[in-house]
Formats: sequence, structure tokens, C-alpha cells
Amino acid sequence: MRRRRRLPRVVALGGGHGLYSSLQALRRVTSEVTAIVTVADDGGSSGRLRREFDILPPGDLRMALAALCGDDRDGRLWADILQSRFGGDGPLAGHAIGNLLLAGVWEQLGDPVEGLDMVARLLDVQGRVLPMSTVPLQIEADVIGLDATAPDETRLLRGQATVAKTPGEVRAVRLVPAAPPACPQALAALTDADWVVLGPGSWFTSVLPHLLVPDLAAAIIGAKRRCLTMNLDPAAETEGYTASEHLEVLAEHAPALRLDAVVVDPTFLRGDPHFERFAGSLGARVHVAEIRLNDGSARHDPNRLASVYADVMGLVG
Repeated sequence: MRRRRRLPRVVALGGGHGLYSSLQALRRVTSEVTAIVTVADDGGSSGRLRREFDILPPGDLRMALAALCGDDRDGRLWADILQSRFGGDGPLAGHAIGNLLLAGVWEQLGDPVEGLDMVARLLDVQGRVLPMSTVPLQIEADVIGLDATAPDETRLLRGQATVAKTPGEVRAVRLVPAAPPACPQALAALTDADWVVLGPGSWFTSVLPHLLVPDLAAAIIGAKRRCLTMNLDPAAETEGYTASEHLEVLAEHAPALRLDAVVVDPTFLRGDPHFERFAGSLGARVHVAEIRLNDGSARHDPNRLASVYADVMGLVG
């Protein structure tokens, strides 16, 4: 009798729209998905709730929950409700319904992980969503090019929203506090994972922060297998960066990190002959595949990305 293959346990790291895309793809590959989400957002609805209630910023956690909602009618409806925002110009204007739901549950339970698990059960989420740290974090960045009279002068910027929108060139990022506590459940998930998927997402404010939490970084470095998913275009924080320079920044912030696989769209490699060699120096096999939506946007196609993940994880054939 043929033995049924066990689905891989996968942990996806990131935040915002990049993690949303990765989770939508991974849930097509395995039901054993855990999202570990950045908690440094200080803008918009998340920033307002964070400042008012001294809680983790809920926005990226909300998006991860929405990505893992079921594909049936109720699941898609819940995802739309989580993501929808109040209009108008009153006190609730701009707040996402999902953000308020999480803030209210946390207020009652006093435990962010218990609250996330409770909301996940309510929504019949296929997987688990966890914060990367149990405390809200702040991002600091060294940025050059902000002063036209002194383009090489380094300035310190604080706050995820500020760093994400800076017109300058980000050279390095740090977290405040410098050695925050990792979420214990996130560490356990990384230990149990067959694969860890890092990226895509804003390089300095969604991808790198996971490697700046010491215990989390150690668990990522010690994981069984690691896959890095590249962005589709250099934009915002990494405007003008080549694909190889993205890897260089990653290596500078986490020198001990080694990779097993790197997934990249061919359009991102144009004019960069060094990428495969650089990835190889990190231990990775490069998987080049068309993973962009056909609508002209810089968004990953969940079905195409799922197909590549299945190949990377040996689930094809």
C-alpha cells in the first residue's frame, strides 16, 4: 500500500502585502502554515491603535489572518470584512474593521497570541498567525541622500512609516528595543518547521526585522530549510537596488544566514549577471520563474507562486 506523503510544515515570515501574497500561495501547497508577522508598524490605523491602547500594531497581523481565511463563500466574506475600512471623517475613519476586532479581543484577554488564536478560530483560518515579538517595536534607519548639499551625510530616521516612505537611500536598520523578546510560540513553530519562507515584502521594514530579533534570528538560521522569495521590482526602500544588492543587504544584517532556495521572477534579474553567483555563496539554488500577475502590477500571482513553492519543497512528481 502506497504511503501518503505528509504535507510540509511551513513558517512564513514578513508583513504587509508581501506576506499576504506568500500566505495565499502557501495555503495552496499545505495546510500546515504559520505566519510570523512584523510588529513595528506605526502608521495609519495600526499606529493610532498602538498609541492609544499600547498594543501590538494589528494591521499586518490582520492581513495575515485574511490571507488564510477559507476559500468558501463565508471565508472570502470574512476576509473582505477584516480588510474593509470605515469611511467618512469621524473618529473611526480609516480604521480597518479587523484592526478594531483584534484590539477589542486583546483588551478582553490581555494576551495577543491567545487573541489571535481566538479570532483565527472564529474565522476558520487555515493555519496560525503569530507576532514575531510580544512587544511593539520601533524601526530606526541610517539613511543617506536626504540633504542635497551633503548627499553622503547619514541621518537617523525613526518609525516604520517614515522609513518606508523616505526618498533617501536606506543603508541599515535597527530595532528599538535592540534585543526584543521573541514570541515563544513563534520560536516553537520555527523549530518544528520543514521550511521557512522569508519575503517577499518591503526589504528594510518587513523582511529584515525578523533577523534583528536575536532569538528569532537564531531559530531562522538553525531551521531545517530556508527559502527567500524576492520582490518583483526594486521600489520604495530599495529603489535603484539590483537583485544582488538585495541579497547583499540581507547578508550584511544577518551574516550567519544561509539559504537553501531563492525564488525570483526573471524580470527582476535583468541587467544583473551576478545574482546566481551571490545566491550560491549563501548556499542557495536559484529558482527563476514567472510569478508576476498578468495585470501589469507589481504583485505576485498566488497560483504561480504556489507552483514554484511546491517544486522547491519537493512536492511535485
